[in-house]
Amino acid sequence: MTHRTTPQPTLQAVLFDMDGTLVDTERLWWEAVDLVAAGLGRPLGEADQPEVLGRPVEHTAAWLGRGTGAAAEAIAGELHREFAERVRTGIVPRPGALGLLDALARDGVPTALVTASPRAVADTVLEALGAERFAVSVTADDTEHTKPAPDPYLAACRALGVDPAGCVAVEDTGTGVASAEAAGCAVLAVPSLAPIGPAPGRTVLASLEEVDPALLRALVVPRELRVMSWNLWLGGTPVDDHRAKQLKVILETGADVVGLQETGGTAAQELAEALGWHHHRAGENLGVLSRYPITARLGDPDVGFYGAAGARIRIGATREVDVWTAHLHYTPYGPYESAFDGLPAGELIAHEEVRLAQMRDTLRRIAESCDESTPVVLVGDFNAPSHLDWPHVTWPVTKAAEAAGLRDSYREAYPDPVAHPGHTWSPIHAEHEDGSGRPEPQDRIDYVLHRGLKVLDSRTFVSGTPRPWPDVADNDWPSDHAAVITTFRTD
Repeated sequence: MTHRTTPQPTLQAVLFDMDGTLVDTERLWWEAVDLVAAGLGRPLGEADQPEVLGRPVEHTAAWLGRGTGAAAEAIAGELHREFAERVRTGIVPRPGALGLLDALARDGVPTALVTASPRAVADTVLEALGAERFAVSVTADDTEHTKPAPDPYLAACRALGVDPAGCVAVEDTGTGVASAEAAGCAVLAVPSLAPIGPAPGRTVLASLEEVDPALLRALVVPRELRVMSWNLWLGGTPVDDHRAKQLKVILETGADVVGLQETGGTAAQELAEALGWHHHRAGENLGVLSRYPITARLGDPDVGFYGAAGARIRIGATREVDVWTAHLHYTPYGPYESAFDGLPAGELIAHEEVRLAQMRDTLRRIAESCDESTPVVLVGDFNAPSHLDWPHVTWPVTKAAEAAGLRDSYREAYPDPVAHPGHTWSPIHAEHEDGSGRPEPQDRIDYVLHRGLKVLDSRTFVSGTPRPWPDVADNDWPSDHAAVITTFRTD
């Protein structure tokens, strides 16, 4: 498994449009086009903005030529002259622009200028702003296609050696927004003349004065989310130095969110404080740890030893995922009844009534807490096998979750239960603990289920080679369950 200890991607660069975003040239460009258009007998109105704002000179010239019969090349030359004269005499930085550039420089975040204006105009603006503020500049002269095509932003990312998904583009027009979004950048829109509506992956603010590097970092949404389900086994107390060992495991796995069972009451808070993470403690037994902010706590905060609780996790500026953790009753235990008592499928299913009721209550709470558009992850120790693993027993607990639209991430990654059994019970019990010498039934009873995400990988995890019960005090692995860790794609 690939380990990581920080969320990816981080803010790799900020890519700024020029006209109307950093400097108030959008007004100057409009004035230049209006003057030239009026001379052609075609005065401008608000309906003409899409053909003027955020467009290269050649586009606007060709558009005016079609409407007036004048030669586009001559119009373009006149537009260049009128605009360049206004730029030389009237550049005004947009409010907050210079302060934001300086703050990014202090934080070591590279910046680029990405404009549909020609090089001659861009260089004039760069001289006024300070060319040293930008590591790269891309103009209409530098790519075959300019905005709204993605080419300018892709060219800037290549020049900087960064991933577009790790960049924020700052734009003021719909044309520029379309270019940046097509390139795969997160977008901060600060409209100058024409309004821009919000959309997924896009944030709209009134002014750059509202923006700082921290906000820009929050706009870069990690593409991956690693979720772990872990029963801590009475808080970990049967193992020496259990808290330190728990911390080591979480860091080693690179988990972003951990759904805990058997917390012993205080484990969620103590682990979160040691990690510098966020947490939700529910009752005496359940908890959620998250390196990302928790925006809501879901379910009954005073849930008993068995039940479920959830937390809404904010990833990036606006994306949220609901993560629930559940612990279902451990008796009667189906694998024992099958292996030791020889009960047939019908009786095994009938004995699942308590857990099935707990699962239905969990699914009801999940349904009541979010709409269908919110991704959901349900992790936990269900103390029940899966219907996907036992061909002759339709275990009702996992079947109910499936009927509610939750998919089993481990079985998505590994559909064949024979080739990849994924046992989580138990890494320390090879024999039944009653001393009879009977082999302990090994089974998969811990899960990471989901709705609305894409599974990239799923694994069970146990560190070291745990000694069997009862000689467990020195184990590196501070639990009697294996953990389950699933990496999701969030976009």
